[in-house]
Amino acid sequence: MKLTLREMILISLFAALTAVGAFIKIPTPLVPFTLQFLFCAYSGIFLGGRKALYSQLLYVGIGLIGIPVFASGGGPAYVLQPTFGYLLGFIACSYTIGRLVQQFSKITFVKVFSTVLLGLFFVYLCGVGYLYLIINFYLHKPMTLPAAIAAGFLPYITPDLILSILIALTAIRIIPILKRSGYYSITH
Repeated sequence: MKLTLREMILISLFAALTAVGAFIKIPTPLVPFTLQFLFCAYSGIFLGGRKALYSQLLYVGIGLIGIPVFASGGGPAYVLQPTFGYLLGFIACSYTIGRLVQQFSKITFVKVFSTVLLGLFFVYLCGVGYLYLIINFYLHKPMTLPAAIAAGFLPYITPDLILSILIALTAIRIIPILKRSGYYSITH
């Protein structure tokens, strides 16, 4: 299926917004807290699964070719950063949220919030798992799985849950407006 110019622009826009979200960060010892998840989830909600996937693949691809769009830079060596798994999680997150939201016949807070939480699960699954593997097997520093969870999950879950509520609340308000205007037409 070919992408229209409008779809390509929206895919690029959400990739750019995710990059901007990387620079809105609160520094913490190991994994900085950013707004990337916010824009990743919005890409799924507003673009649908396939186009949201493309937006996050574009974002990660741009970073891996050397443009410093990630929270700590960019380039192919970024795959060796302990935080690279979160970027892989964004890809899974955006696709999952998009695929599920596009199947909803009615948009409700509970449906959107549950879907965003599932997407967030993939972010943390990939992120914490990758953090654990890189620290243990590439950096050769011993780290237990509970320590990886303590470093890469526990400090961030509360702000991410608050963001998830914000995402769901805004989505249920914005989607009807976009539908009435003819700008929201996610196809199955």
